[in-house]
Amino acid sequence: MTGSNTLQRVPFTKMHGLGNDFVVLDTISHPVELSPEKVRALGDRKRGIGFDQLLVIGPPQRPDADFNYRIFNPDGSEVEHCGNGARCFARYVLNRGLIARSPIRVQTMNRLLELHSHEDGQVTVDMGLPEFSPSSLPFNADARNTFYHLNVPAAPGSDVLVDTKFQAVSMGNPHIVLTVPDCDNAPVNTLGPVLCTWHAFPQGVNVGFMQIIDRRTIRLRVFERGAGETEACGTGTCAAVVCGIAAGLLDHKVRAILNGGELHIEWQGEGATVLMTGPAATVYEGTVLL
Repeated sequence: MTGSNTLQRVPFTKMHGLGNDFVVLDTISHPVELSPEKVRALGDRKRGIGFDQLLVIGPPQRPDADFNYRIFNPDGSEVEHCGNGARCFARYVLNRGLIARSPIRVQTMNRLLELHSHEDGQVTVDMGLPEFSPSSLPFNADARNTFYHLNVPAAPGSDVLVDTKFQAVSMGNPHIVLTVPDCDNAPVNTLGPVLCTWHAFPQGVNVGFMQIIDRRTIRLRVFERGAGETEACGTGTCAAVVCGIAAGLLDHKVRAILNGGELHIEWQGEGATVLMTGPAATVYEGTVLL
């Protein structure tokens, strides 16, 4: 991203997927230069618009893609992937007439997504293959395992260490998943920020807290890099379900209950891509000086 001293009025759309909220900018129709400072200003919920992520639509940079898709956190950092954002992306480009067909193929930082829009308003995203090797996150571990352990402070600044058992997977962005007995009382906002920035994860990590209700149902909360706990996290939900299936705890089709609503995840096992289905909604539209 490059900076500019010349301000221009740029249209934006506020959207959400299960309460995970986004600002969408179409830089194909309205080219604009962005800097981390501008992203942070937009993301300020009191002085800007506010969002969990900023979604930037651009022209494709590879022949098999319809669009390029960049994602930024409120702190100005760019991230690799956002599943709830991908559903909003599909709804936006279809509603705006930027494309007239489904599926839509979208290029992210490190993978190609396929988005399918349904008549009932739901969107299915082919999220690609999960990657379990520690280097894919990256995560400083000697070898791939089903479960890992770290001794970490119970909360930021705490002297109390807790033995934390978790699973690890990349969905194009890094995730770890802790299985907990009660999601509502899980240490999301104490242990979450510790693990999110722990030195074993050189690029940070998203931290999921999963409660298994039965083999086809989970409850989930996610503490996200650069954003904190959100109402819903699409890649985090995929990561949790994939980890549960890999550990033999879940069936291949799972309903995930998040604070913002429900997602449906399907994964047939090693070598198969992950399918995520859920809603996407437009909240309002406006213009902003950038």
